[in-house]
Amino acid sequence: MADQVITFTQEGTFQAYSAACKWCEENGYSHGSMQGCSPIGILKGDWTISKWRNLNQNQRDELDGTMSCVTSFREGPVHIVIKEKG
Repeated sequence: MADQVITFTQEGTFQAYSAACKWCEENGYSHGSMQGCSPIGILKGDWTISKWRNLNQNQRDELDGTMSCVTSFREGPVHIVIKEKG
């Protein structure tokens, strides 16, 4: 089984990012705060997640997934990667 990748390509300012955040909420995931083009942590359940720069390697490893952008969260596309549980 591979990681699950979901891509959001909505056009318009922050539209793909907003759709990705909505997907997280609808599927029981919490997401961290945006920090430029750095990844955003995702955890299953109701959590407060720090910005990427404030997560140590152990915390990053414990995430259920990440949200990332190709060039910018402003214009998308935005990818959610949910890690394979093994």
